[in-house]
Amino acid sequence: MLTAVVTGCNSGIGHEFAKVLLKEGYFVYAVDVNAGETLFSLSGPNCQVGRLDVASIESIQEFKLAFGDTKLNVLLNVAGVMPNKASDTLNGLTLDMVNTAFTINTFGPFFLTQALLPNIMHASGPRHIAVVSSRVGSIADNTSGGLYAYRASKTAVNSFFKNMSVELKDQNIVVSMLHPGFTKTGLDADVWNMKEAVGPEEAATKLWNVLKSKQIEDTGRFWHREGNELPW
Repeated sequence: MLTAVVTGCNSGIGHEFAKVLLKEGYFVYAVDVNAGETLFSLSGPNCQVGRLDVASIESIQEFKLAFGDTKLNVLLNVAGVMPNKASDTLNGLTLDMVNTAFTINTFGPFFLTQALLPNIMHASGPRHIAVVSSRVGSIADNTSGGLYAYRASKTAVNSFFKNMSVELKDQNIVVSMLHPGFTKTGLDADVWNMKEAVGPEEAATKLWNVLKSKQIEDTGRFWHREGNELPW
């Protein structure tokens, strides 16, 4: 049976990603910093749930120790945070806001991937590493400004994973950066009032359809949930 690790599974896109993968026949390790009722609702014969704080190197190391030598086909780094938009501005930005955004959105996905890379390298069949980024991380596409900490943390995670894709290409491991579009989650309350916003189930399903269609020649690219490539 193919295996997957998905972060951010107590809510939103991460939770729906886990459900999609279970339907696809994967054994899913679903984790979140908040081990709540929503997370435990995923628990079953083909889903092991648990707590993982991607902001903590110690938590990542503990998860790796428990995961052992399990072979891993798909790693989906979904967990993320958005600072308060009213403060994430030219005049309101603080070092604490930057540190929090980068620790969770950038460093967490990288160091979890680093820890689990041996498990991915030893797996047979499809092997895919992905991170849920955001279009606001695109420098070329930035016409609105603002969101300093959030935007920069997503630009940085794109750089980390693009770099990773170059080094892992010869290992036939596909690395993808994903943009879910406006999605009705707890990340940004304003999104719920947008006509173009979709539910997390639609976002996760479309992102998975994009992800599973990608081969090694597509590695290191940045994808919208609708399948079009985004600029850096």
